[in-house]
Amino acid sequence: MKLKLIFIGKTDEAWLKEAIDKYLGRVRNYISVELVVIQDIKNIGKKGIDFQKEEEGRQILRNIGQAEEVFLLDENGKEFSSEDFSVFLQKKMNAGLKVLTLVIGGAFGFSNEVYTQVPNRLSLSKMTFSHQMVRLLLVEQLYRAFSILNNEPYHHR
Repeated sequence: MKLKLIFIGKTDEAWLKEAIDKYLGRVRNYISVELVVIQDIKNIGKKGIDFQKEEEGRQILRNIGQAEEVFLLDENGKEFSSEDFSVFLQKKMNAGLKVLTLVIGGAFGFSNEVYTQVPNRLSLSKMTFSHQMVRLLLVEQLYRAFSILNNEPYHHR
């Protein structure tokens, strides 16, 4: 299985980018990871938030292939403990899934079209985080999950 992560916009803060890259490097020790960063929609002006979400949504959907199982990171998605998330990933790998795609939307979330076409949702927390902070939380949890699956000491249980 390969992991595909789709993010909207580049990571602005250097310290955050450094931490994300650190954990992505660790995850890549276990599994192939493709990172797709969709360029921010610029100069929306009076077109508004709905226009921005629709444009971002079109870009997200263009970057999803037919054979991928896709999950949106959404505050209303299914929550897992770290151990349960590792079991979720193991089941996907055991099922022979080719590509598991995890999508973090932009600052205003996903368009209705994305929600319609991608019914699967995961949540890292009921709390709200910046879409850039969620990137770090996701890659850290991916690393944690793979360390759990490999009986490594990163996760203290």
